[in-house]
Amino acid sequence: MPEPFLPRTPLLAGDDVEAKRHEIHAYFHATFDRYEQLFEVLTTEEAYYVKPIPLRHPLIFYLGHTATFFVNKLVLAGLLERRIDPRLESLCAVGVDEMSWDDLDDAHYDWPRVAEVQAYRRQVRAAVGDLIARLPLELPIHWEHPWWPILMGIEHERIHLETSSVLIRQHNLRYVRPHPAWAPCRVSGEPSENGLVPVPVGRVQLGKDWGRDSAYGWDNEYGHHNAEVAAFQAGRMLVSNQEYLAFVADGGYRDGRWWEPEGREWRAYVQATHPTFWVREGERWRLRLMLEEVPMPWDWPVEVNYHEAKAFCHWLAARREAPVRLPSEDEWQRLYDLAGLAEVPSERAVEANLHLDHWASACPVTHFAHGDFYDLVGNVWQWSETPTYPFDGFRVHPLYDDFTTPTFDERHNLIKGGSWIACGNESRRAARYAFRRHFFQHAGFRYVVGEPPKAPPASHYESDRMLAEYAEFHYGDPYFGVDNFPRRLAELAIQALGERPAGQALDLGCAAGRASFELARRFERVTGIDFSARFIGLGVQMAEQGVLRYCFPDEGDLVAYRERRLADLGLEGVRHRVQFFQGDACNLKPLFTGYDLILAANLIDRLYSPARFLGRAHERLNPGGLLVIASPYTWLVEHTPREEWLGGFKKDGESYTTLDGLKDLLGSHFRLLGAPLELPFVIRETRRKFQHSLSEVTLWERLP
Repeated sequence: MPEPFLPRTPLLAGDDVEAKRHEIHAYFHATFDRYEQLFEVLTTEEAYYVKPIPLRHPLIFYLGHTATFFVNKLVLAGLLERRIDPRLESLCAVGVDEMSWDDLDDAHYDWPRVAEVQAYRRQVRAAVGDLIARLPLELPIHWEHPWWPILMGIEHERIHLETSSVLIRQHNLRYVRPHPAWAPCRVSGEPSENGLVPVPVGRVQLGKDWGRDSAYGWDNEYGHHNAEVAAFQAGRMLVSNQEYLAFVADGGYRDGRWWEPEGREWRAYVQATHPTFWVREGERWRLRLMLEEVPMPWDWPVEVNYHEAKAFCHWLAARREAPVRLPSEDEWQRLYDLAGLAEVPSERAVEANLHLDHWASACPVTHFAHGDFYDLVGNVWQWSETPTYPFDGFRVHPLYDDFTTPTFDERHNLIKGGSWIACGNESRRAARYAFRRHFFQHAGFRYVVGEPPKAPPASHYESDRMLAEYAEFHYGDPYFGVDNFPRRLAELAIQALGERPAGQALDLGCAAGRASFELARRFERVTGIDFSARFIGLGVQMAEQGVLRYCFPDEGDLVAYRERRLADLGLEGVRHRVQFFQGDACNLKPLFTGYDLILAANLIDRLYSPARFLGRAHERLNPGGLLVIASPYTWLVEHTPREEWLGGFKKDGESYTTLDGLKDLLGSHFRLLGAPLELPFVIRETRRKFQHSLSEVTLWERLP
């Protein structure tokens, strides 16, 4: 491919193995070269050690970080036998993600000298180049392929080509200088008036297939997502500096009405009065580019964070009396389809300010037309209204399990379309990068007009240890050949029910709710009740979204990530029959009655007064209904006062078991069906520690 085009991300398939090896070799060295070329703009060694912004490390960290990433991942994958510099590979390994704006890191780091990091990079270049030259290669390459971590390292460095350029843009001008390889656009003119383009209703189908996609992807790109997108209107252009000036001039930064609560806090903390890259010079404005300040190019896109973009939309909505807002990820995908866009071509410049094919800056918002729009890709990233979330079937890559999962917190919003420096994977349609809402990237926005889109499913991974244990206990894998306890218990209850009516069931002490869903296979309606609102939240999420995500301890601070779906358990079709409530089994509200079955699973030995619950259980059951009690009878005074135990003690000098107590307590209203059963269950605590218990199951039929 002729210069000056930076090589595109390689396709993963092909018939010529050696040609593919050569392509990846060239891709690696071109990326390494371009990244090092970025740091040539720094004027002094001091520039490497002074933080451009308080929330990030100094640039010396980023010079070393991408090289140490190669070594750390290749050692983890078993492709490199030994480390090159363990100290550097620890010092420059973590600490990349920006913090909250008021969470300063004042820790002292003994940073290496620039020459030391440059020498280290030469060693890494040689080691990775040698690996590419000699490692056996079979095509296609997929994410379990030995070559995947090599591509991972290259694409990771391309990400930091952009993020480091943003830090350099935020550096003091005395630390940077113009460079011929990083020349900005010099074109500017009178801004055009923005307008709205109607977008008809349509459907998007997103997500990549493991092992079958044509190019490298990060974990959040895989899985599947299908959505119907309602009709809306979209801005023909990105919001320009000129269009945004009206918001600034109208006191938009002083008027709290336009700002979301989080945005107001950020604005107040940093004392923002205008966009960060705008520089006031008397009555005039200038724009800070990566390496210089220039007279304000009013027809270039404004570059702001999410909070500023959101505030502008609120302001414009009030002025136009229309539902102006940021687009969702799905709506951006609709625009991409509508314009008939394609990936960056291999042998010619892309018709967009993308992949460093044109300039090292933004350019006029009307320079690159895409159908009825401009800059659907390129120029600057575009903030979306969508907090990042995993597609259905999401999995973490074992070599980089924290690439995306830390951003599943409802605080990182997706940016779409790429900027002038978005290269490799960043430039592709499937890219799904997300940043905290106060963060600055080379990012602007396009506004749309339309009713708010449906919110994406919650992306949060439950990390509370007990909740995660119960989520895995209810919806996770079987261990040591022991069947899933809530499912097996529900099956026993349904089997015992026989031809009895199956109108309503009560799952009392339902915890995460698996048995409630299993009972709904037979019952018309199932009520799940638990004393813990936190447990109920797991069941509610499953009922509302059909998916539960959680992480639990593997070893020490290491965790495993899980995604469980009702559809995968054959329960998607019954979730509408299940409702969850918080409640006290010893003091249930009168409305919880008229049941054909009550399941009390591992409950009675956790109640403060089990006799109070059982003494009135018959009032909540229809005649002939079943009461199913399962318990390991683990009586503990921290849960149940000693005088409230149903058994497990001496009475009249003889052993008195819980089963004896149940017979005495329930005998006047129930008939015991058959002999008790013992049902095992296993609760995973860590990768190598499990609880194995036996629960005694008794079945009781309410007498007429």
